[in-house]
Formats: sequence, structure tokens, C-alpha cells
Amino acid sequence: MAGNSPYDDNDARLVAASREGDNSAPLTITEISQALKRTVEDRFGFVRLRGELSGVKRAASGHLYMSLKDEKAVLDAVMWKGSTARLPFKPEDGIEVVATGKLTTFPGRSKYQIVVERMEIAGEGALLALLEKNRQRFEAEGLFAPEKKRALPHAPRVIGVVTSPTGAVIRDILHRLEDRFPAHVLVWPVLVQGDAAAGQVAAAVRGFGALAAGGPVPRPDLLIVARGGGSIEDLWAFNEEEVVRAVAQSPIPVISAVGHETDTTLCDFAADRRAPTPTAAAEIAVPVLREIAAQIDDLTLRQRKNARRPVDLGRERLETRMARMPTQEQLLQSQVQRLDEAGERLRRGLLDRAAQGREKLSQLRLSPTILQRNLREASQHLGSMRLGPALVTRSIAEGRERLDALARLAGQLHPEKPLSRGYAMVLDSTGKAVTNAAEAGRQASLGIKFADGTINVIPGENPRKSRKLAGSRSESSQPKLL
Repeated sequence: MAGNSPYDDNDARLVAASREGDNSAPLTITEISQALKRTVEDRFGFVRLRGELSGVKRAASGHLYMSLKDEKAVLDAVMWKGSTARLPFKPEDGIEVVATGKLTTFPGRSKYQIVVERMEIAGEGALLALLEKNRQRFEAEGLFAPEKKRALPHAPRVIGVVTSPTGAVIRDILHRLEDRFPAHVLVWPVLVQGDAAAGQVAAAVRGFGALAAGGPVPRPDLLIVARGGGSIEDLWAFNEEEVVRAVAQSPIPVISAVGHETDTTLCDFAADRRAPTPTAAAEIAVPVLREIAAQIDDLTLRQRKNARRPVDLGRERLETRMARMPTQEQLLQSQVQRLDEAGERLRRGLLDRAAQGREKLSQLRLSPTILQRNLREASQHLGSMRLGPALVTRSIAEGRERLDALARLAGQLHPEKPLSRGYAMVLDSTGKAVTNAAEAGRQASLGIKFADGTINVIPGENPRKSRKLAGSRSESSQPKLL
């Protein structure tokens, strides 16, 4: 009879332990957990459930963890890697699905869950439907219009952050800002989840916008609205109308960094810029200081190159033109050649003239007849000349004119002529003119001759220093050479 009982020995112990006053041994936690697991799996070996997905997470192993919920209850669910490979869609939060599987327990946490073997879409989730409805309404009002998006400041001095003060989000933002471009950060602490979160976030955005420029609290140049990742329910505060309108109407440019890359809220559409993560929002907000310094160095180098470029181009053009210009030898080459030819012709002419003279001399024969003929010709020439005072005075006048010209030229070229115009002559001890500074420095004394007399001077030790003393008198009675 015992073999036909649906219970084994452990089940019998459970029944016995539940009876009041029974002296049977108590069960361990593991034993009761295993008994419950068998009971649930036997009773609900196959179930088909309809619910909305929430908190969908895919582990590194490929398994899918999520929750199925309706208006009043939530049931944990898991789908193993082999089953997820057959899914025709990508599970996301808010999708209403029909899941088929079996119920089981997880003794490690005393929880029960469904192991999903198949899953199909049952219809659009209520939250996603509401989200899409609100998105279309706000878009029709123009809250998401691209022309309303403002450009972010290049290097904001003050950044306002609306987020939870205790989460990892603010630490990530501050750390990234410190690495890239240190700026003054104002944190407005708010709740980022729950019923009061939407009101606090909207009040923070409006509060930053209400700060007056130049007041005791600096007005931010840029706002970052940030929150970490989570399910659609966790992020729902950033889909509320008051948050969307506060962000869209903010007088300060806003970066929305709510959730992770796959999370999208209506706050992202209303903001001037969406960041996939809070860390990325800090990277978008400020540039990299080292890159700016490198750009400045590059611009400085380009400026120097541009400043030197006209000089370099002018030098290149000058060198090119100088290379094309003829040298001094080339310019004088034809004249030198003509000079050589003229010298050669002169030499040959002199030789020819001398040869002709020698030839005439050799042909000349002195005889009484020739001498008598020459004497007669000379007598006739002298007879034709009339001797008178004019012949003598004319020669004297011509000689006097030549003599006067030579006297005027001698007067102009006389070395003492410039003395009358303020010049002076430097003489050595023997009265000889000194023509260079080196020779003057070697003289023990010098004489300076002016138009009206001569004075003696002693050369200074440093001729260059004497230039600075020009126009001043020496304390010594003996003047020095300037």
C-alpha cells in the first residue's frame, strides 16, 4: 500500500511534522525548500501566462532574466539561452507577451518563478502605449521641434547637474569633467525614482533657470539631467509631462542623460542634446583641455609659418632673380674682349708703324741735292711768314691762358684749400699728413692744422670712446684727439 502512496518518505515526514504534538525530527530548510519545489513543479508543470515584461536583462551567459506583471502581481521569469535563440523578437520592457513554461522555485531566495520555454508578443504594453501617446501629443505642440534646439556652449564655466546626490551617476560625471575640462559644478539633489521624482526634477530645472546672472549663486551655462539605467517603470518620472515641459522651456541649454544607450524617455526628445549615458553627457558638455592646448599650439605654429611665408617667398624670388642676373665678369666680358682686341691692334699698329719708319729711313738717301731742296723749301716757308708784334703777343697770350688755368687747378687741388671751409688736417710730429686712424694712434702727439693756425693734441687711448666726448672740453689744458 505504501508503494501506491503519492508521497515519499520525506513527504511523510512533512505531514508528520505538521501534526501538533508529533515527536518526529524537524526538517531542514533545504528539505522543506526541495519539497516545495517538487510540489510546485508537479502542480504547475505547464502554464501559459499573459503579462507585461519589466526589468529585462540578458546575462553574459546568454540567459534572459525578467519579470511578468499585471495590475496587481509580479512574477519573476527566466529564459535559458537555448530558448532565447528561438525568439522571433527582442524582449524589451513594456511589451505585453504570452509566456509558456513551467513554474519552479528558487530555494536560494525562497522565491518562485516561471521558466519560460516559448514567448510571443500579446500586444503593445500599456506603458509603451501611453508613452507613445504622450510623445505624439508633445510633438504636435512643437516641444520636440528641431529648430528649438539650442547650441551648447563650447567651454561652460558653470555646469548644473540634476540627479541623485548619492548614486554613481554624479561621481562619474565629476570624474569625467575633472579629466577633460575642470569646471564649477552645481548639483541640485533630487529623487530620480518614485512618485515625487517628477516634481523634484521639474522644480530643479526651473530653479536653475530662475537664477540671476551675477547673483550669489552663479547661473549655470549648461544643465545635465542624469539618471542611471533601469526598467521603464524606474525611468517613468522622466516621461512625466511636467518634466518634459520644464526641460523644453528651460532658458539654459539642457543635456538629457537618462538611463543607458537603449533607454529612451520623453525628456531626451525635449532636451537640446541627448547623451547615451551620464558619462557621455560629461564628455559632450566640455571639450578636452589637452586638445584645446594642442589646437592653440598648432594655430600658433601655423601663424608663425604664415608670418614667415611672405619672407620665405620673397627670399626664394630674390634668389631666383639673382641666379638669373649676369655676374660682373659676364657684364664686362665683351668690354674686356674689346680692350684685348684694341690692345692687340695697338701693338700691331706700333710694330707696323715702326717697320714703316725703318723702311722709309732705309730708303732715305742724304745727298747735296736733297739737302739743297729742303733748304730752299724751308727758306720759302720762312719767307712766307710775316714777323710782327701780333705773332709774338699771341703766343705769349696763349701761354698765359694755359698758365692761369694750371694755377686755378693747382689752387683747387691744394691740400690746404678745404681748410677755409671748416676742414682740418692731421699732421704728425714731422709735419707730414696722417691719413688713417691706426697711424694716428701710434703717434705720441699730433698737430691739427686749421685755416688760421695749428694746435697740438695728444691721441686718446680709445678712439671709439672719443666719439662720445665730441663737443665737450677736456679738463686738461692739453686737448685730445677726437
